[in-house]
Amino acid sequence: MKIYRTAHRLLLEDHNQFHSLSVTFDELVRSNDPSSFIPSVRNPAVIPAPRLTDILAPIGSQEVWAAGVTYFRSRSARMEESKDAGGGSFYDRVYSAVRPELFFKATARRVVGPSANVRIRTDANWSVPEPELTLLINPRGEIIGYTIGNDMSSRDIEGENPLYLPQAKVYDGSCALGPCVLLSNEPLTRTTAIQIQILRDGRSAFDGSTTLAELKRDPKELASWLYRDNSFPDGVYLMTGTGIVPADDFTLAHGDLIRITIDGIGTLENRVA
Repeated sequence: MKIYRTAHRLLLEDHNQFHSLSVTFDELVRSNDPSSFIPSVRNPAVIPAPRLTDILAPIGSQEVWAAGVTYFRSRSARMEESKDAGGGSFYDRVYSAVRPELFFKATARRVVGPSANVRIRTDANWSVPEPELTLLINPRGEIIGYTIGNDMSSRDIEGENPLYLPQAKVYDGSCALGPCVLLSNEPLTRTTAIQIQILRDGRSAFDGSTTLAELKRDPKELASWLYRDNSFPDGVYLMTGTGIVPADDFTLAHGDLIRITIDGIGTLENRVA
């Protein structure tokens, strides 16, 4: 089952049919087990599929957090970008450490949905998108669904000094989620593919792919670390890191179109404002 959010209601896609739900997104997440809760709030009438322009980010009051250096490719890129600042060894050590890197990414108002614009910082010269499987976790710390996340990042700011990470990661339009939430109590398979394509003036400027087999840390492990001494009464989103990093000579430009696809979830498409 997939959940879409529009301005007026939540929509359920089940076996290619759409139904409206008489519940808010927060109420759905707080229910702890949406699969058993949904039958009580589903309108039996079948309705037309939503237009892409009507779909909003699938978020209510949730915060968005993120995990870093969870793929070997990310480890290598972070070490390279920060070597002149003396921070390269930090990323190597966190990649192999017991404790993962977790950081705050966005409040709901900073998150955009499909077809909306993401942004690059005005004081950054080296910006990239980071395509990430993103977990929806309920208040009890259980993974109840999955969506696509775009963790927009300013590599030159983070590379200048690792302590600048919040400025490189947290700003208006720095996070995109969508187009839906795939509700599932089961983990996604290790063969699940993540793909990204960046179009510039209608032509491919970058494309890449990876699979969850390259993800070093188990999603449940990441969720358990996030909930240590932390509570999320409306649930939380957790981005799981990226395994796709463009070459060092690539940076996003205004007008670029970013397409991120994850098997079983769909495609998240955003343009750079």
